[in-house]
Amino acid sequence: MTQSLSALSDQILQAAKNAGADAADAIAVDGTSISITVREGALEQAERSEGIDIGLRVFVGKRQACVSSSDTKPQTLVQMAERAVAMAKEAPEDPHAGLADPSQLTTNIATEALELFDPSDEPDPAALQDDAARAEAAALRNPGVSQVQSASAGYGRRRIHLAASNGFSAGYARSDRGLSCVAISGTGSGMERDYDYDSRVFQADLRDAEEIGRIAAERAVERIGAKKPRTGAYPVLFDERVASALIGSLLQATNGMMIARGSSWLRDAMGEQVLPKGMSIIENPHRARVTGSRLFDAEGLATAQRAIVDDGILMGWTLDLATGRKLGLPSTANASRGTGSPPSPSLTNIALSQGDKSRADLVKEMGTGLLVTSMIGSTINPNTGDYSRGAAGFWVENGEITYPVNECTVAGNLRDMLKTIVPANDGRMHLSRVVPSLLVEGLTLAGD
Repeated sequence: MTQSLSALSDQILQAAKNAGADAADAIAVDGTSISITVREGALEQAERSEGIDIGLRVFVGKRQACVSSSDTKPQTLVQMAERAVAMAKEAPEDPHAGLADPSQLTTNIATEALELFDPSDEPDPAALQDDAARAEAAALRNPGVSQVQSASAGYGRRRIHLAASNGFSAGYARSDRGLSCVAISGTGSGMERDYDYDSRVFQADLRDAEEIGRIAAERAVERIGAKKPRTGAYPVLFDERVASALIGSLLQATNGMMIARGSSWLRDAMGEQVLPKGMSIIENPHRARVTGSRLFDAEGLATAQRAIVDDGILMGWTLDLATGRKLGLPSTANASRGTGSPPSPSLTNIALSQGDKSRADLVKEMGTGLLVTSMIGSTINPNTGDYSRGAAGFWVENGEITYPVNECTVAGNLRDMLKTIVPANDGRMHLSRVVPSLLVEGLTLAGD
């Protein structure tokens, strides 16, 4: 299959050259996905999709254009290339567009070492249905659960090949296996919902279905009787399940596209303290069995471990070739792309420094405040870092969880918030974003 994708990429690159392109790159992707959903012990939905897509980017001087198609017949590839070249000729010039110089390309393309693809057989739909049914049954065994909204199991695999007229050509395969359960407690206006899930590269690493169902049920039952918390300024503990979104706001502000546009609240913060001293954010694209891993980016550059924040100090931006050229900086090998668009900067795997205390320890230390376990909506001013999100979780009084809360808003400014975070030690190491629970001082809560 990889050979056919390689041949397909070569064909469309040749078609682009014949059509008059000065340079071109291509991405070819094929894949299969299966999704099974169970409700009340019976199969509710079964989906399977298979397909192949190809994307082409061409350059005519400093003008570029992208086209894509799921039809890979030879005549279609020729038409795609001709259309792309015609589009590029009409596009505005971009002085920063262009492929990597051949000297920049990696020669390490043995992605098998990263274990991103489970070679075992594709799971039978009956086995996926059984997993989902076991998760649902486990949730329903909890007497506080009134119903299970959904229990789903899925599998996917993709093969990707990248090629360019500068000589780069390499491919790799990915697989994923997932299982989730959403449980509901209570009835009528008193219903509360919570969930649990797991997603892994290898089937053998997936958590047991009954455990996922049981935990989803326990979380939903804990939320019975939720009410609005007090309004005021309190410490807020972001549970591990939602803490990565907080760090994600910082990471988004370091994306080179936002920096180049001048629309980031961190645009002038290079070399400044953005996290407490002793805390770092490390990107590591080479972690085995982690979905975000890759040896090379979408422009053929070698990826490498780097510190985005080191000892609390912001060290750099996330860049592809084009944004790097705009800013006068080298690419950080973070180019990512789909079949229908040019590359753009995107992170792989990141890990935030973990602390030496558990979440329970931080609950005790926070005194009176809010433990956030779920969030909805988002209002973040990209220029100032002003932050406001809907939240639900548990009210903490004198270091003890006292009652569940919902329908509240958490607000603050990201610059101030992130400088006060205290991490727990509960980050899950198999995730692409390893972020523990985070305690933040002095946020504004809008409740009763």
